[in-house]
Amino acid sequence: MGVRRRRSDRSGRGALRSPGRPSVARREDHRRFWAAIAVGRSSEDAAVGVGVAPVLGRRWFRQAGGMPPSHLAASSRPPSGRHLSFADREEIAIRRAQGHGVREIARRLGRAPSTISRELRRNAATRGGGLEYRATTAQWHADRSARRPKPAKLARNAVLQRCVQDRLADRITAPNGTAVPGPAVTWKGRRHGPRQDRRWATAWSPEQIARRLPVDFPDDTTMRISHEAIYQALYVQGRGALRRELTACLRTGRALRVPRARARGRGKPFITPEILISQRPAQAADRAVPGHWEGDLIIGLSRSAIGTLVERTTRFTILLHLPRMAGYGSGPRVKNGPALAGHGAEAVRVAIARTITTLPEQLRQSLTWDQGAEMSQHARLRIDAGVQVYFCDPHSPWQRGTNENTNGLLRQYFPKGTDLSVHGTDDLAAVAVALNARPRKTLGWRTPAEALDEVLRFAQASGVAATA
Repeated sequence: MGVRRRRSDRSGRGALRSPGRPSVARREDHRRFWAAIAVGRSSEDAAVGVGVAPVLGRRWFRQAGGMPPSHLAASSRPPSGRHLSFADREEIAIRRAQGHGVREIARRLGRAPSTISRELRRNAATRGGGLEYRATTAQWHADRSARRPKPAKLARNAVLQRCVQDRLADRITAPNGTAVPGPAVTWKGRRHGPRQDRRWATAWSPEQIARRLPVDFPDDTTMRISHEAIYQALYVQGRGALRRELTACLRTGRALRVPRARARGRGKPFITPEILISQRPAQAADRAVPGHWEGDLIIGLSRSAIGTLVERTTRFTILLHLPRMAGYGSGPRVKNGPALAGHGAEAVRVAIARTITTLPEQLRQSLTWDQGAEMSQHARLRIDAGVQVYFCDPHSPWQRGTNENTNGLLRQYFPKGTDLSVHGTDDLAAVAVALNARPRKTLGWRTPAEALDEVLRFAQASGVAATA
């Protein structure tokens, strides 16, 4: 009977839901978890660092939509001290178990006795009918009391919600008013994470929606919302205002938001300050000395590519053949396996080394490349080919202006949206000959081939004179 009575009491109207088995310092666990996410760690690594299961870290990340909850947004800052922390509650529990009184505990913690008395009265464990104090249960009670029950603004204002949803997800219509559903477009990129399939919609961005509302409703102050509130309504579970599938109407189509630090830290771990373009010799910048090259890839359909090398002084161009590697398209792709499309790091390194080592040593001074993962083996390339590799600053292709201009000329032969893997070595050699035989205004209407031939003859004559 006693067991039945307790069950009845626990399930009665207005009964306090059981905290279950609260983990140690759950609020601090969340705080430390999001602090690790803020510096760019994955959800699994952040969970392991906190001391919880990786699957729990993934669950926290998805439930919050990829961004820290508002009450933990300042997780990287230390507590203000105004409220009792979990460490304070642990100290209270230990002192209480040792038989210390309220005033003694308050003196040791540097708090007012009324604070300790109120803490023991409000947050004690009452499941067994007594006032036994446990730090984990007290922390759960405090977190529950501090939780804001305020509903989302979009959930409270149906007119505002309908307006936001229409500008985000309304259908595209033809001039005659008929709906145009558009084609079914699915995400195929493997490097972009889980995303919703694309759909045609009006697709205003949250910021466009938020900024336009005061223009369309100048006298109605209830029709105001921030773009961050719209993002939270889309991504955060429990906000309940906008459906998660409406993320397909956003430009990125992401199923989760990406923390800014993680996006900044993605890739490019091989770029160090000493190999940035700012450290490139001055003679490369003024084009006075030949032998300094710029390189890049031109990308085509079905992950095909061609490598390009351009000498800065003579504008002489070399095209690199990057064929598919063995096993491409023959089976499921191996996660974290080698890039088999032909323009991975190993394939590019081999192609450059095989080509550039045919040149005299004085024409192998440096190579400037964009910050792409295809050059992650640059250290080995420097050993194999004897050429120093430098990298442009992020998002600064203009720092390799000669190569960018040449790639534009090459698009005459290799248009965008075509499969570049159909071109063999003979095709690339023929195009390179044609490009190097064009007279250039910057060379005094000489051709790049003539300019390079003059450089080689001068180098050979200088070497003979020095030997003699």
